[in-house]
Amino acid sequence: MAKVTVTGATGLLGGNLAEALRQAGHAVRCTRRATSKTGHLDHLELEWVEADLGDREALARAFDGAEAVFHCAAMVSIERRVSPALQRTNVDGTQNVIDAMRMVSAGRLIHCSSTVTVGLSVDGVTPSDETAPFNFAEHGLDDGYVITKRAAEERVRAAVAEGLDAVVVNPGFMFGPYDVGPSSGKMIIDVVRGRVPGMSTGRNCFADARAVARGMVAAWQKGAAGERYILGGENRSYGEMFRAIASTAGVKPPRFVAPRWLATIAAAASELGGKLFGGDPLVNRNTITWGYCPRFIFTSDKARRALGYDPGSPDAGVAAALDWFRASGRL
Repeated sequence: MAKVTVTGATGLLGGNLAEALRQAGHAVRCTRRATSKTGHLDHLELEWVEADLGDREALARAFDGAEAVFHCAAMVSIERRVSPALQRTNVDGTQNVIDAMRMVSAGRLIHCSSTVTVGLSVDGVTPSDETAPFNFAEHGLDDGYVITKRAAEERVRAAVAEGLDAVVVNPGFMFGPYDVGPSSGKMIIDVVRGRVPGMSTGRNCFADARAVARGMVAAWQKGAAGERYILGGENRSYGEMFRAIASTAGVKPPRFVAPRWLATIAAAASELGGKLFGGDPLVNRNTITWGYCPRFIFTSDKARRALGYDPGSPDAGVAAALDWFRASGRL
């Protein structure tokens, strides 16, 4: 049994990772903010420590004695620009994690990055692997989240060059239980409730969060220091994923494929409404660019070979998410 620490355990991946680690017999300490809700994980008997990503000393206390630190905490945003909050959480927070590990000589860092830091498919047919050159700016996808997640990964790489034992994982678009937000699970809820007016034609790499969590554990135990591993699943169009969700949930799927020009008008109207009446828009022109991108496809072959990663099917993650949403009264 090892002692490990997880940041971001209250989120989708972090919660499934904490469960995978507990099932493997490890003692799991998790960081949380003072305002974090953790009741959905009470059955896992985790140790909780208050440690904001902006507090290196608190992080150091949370990491003291840990053989591994799994850094999952991050801020997701659809903003085009790099906001102060994105910089503070994703970039500065990652640096604080690195510094805190050095303060107490903690063990290996397993840094949760994202497929958004990996280059897009050049031809829209061949999935990108870990060596794909970063080219998001060429396709208008270098938004605030992409920029800060990439900068965070670069901080980890720089630390490795200075002697830190660290491995990077790059998960795809995940579905699974413990999605309190909900984050990606909002897609499931919207399909079930008939709130998807139209489908876009872009693609994404969809994954089961529980498989990704097991992949992170394997990266800790088998990954090579300084390497990155894509932990994806299946490359599907959004339409294919919507239909799969509807089939799993036993509801009618959305049928209308929205032309991009119409979606762009709707996004502009949503942005204007946000400016006039306050609040964040449901969609913006940035999300439309993502929704119609056919090049966001990836392969997990490296993780399969090196880590024994088994992605399974994203449909299993959808089914588990549905069960959890219903059991917890969220759906």
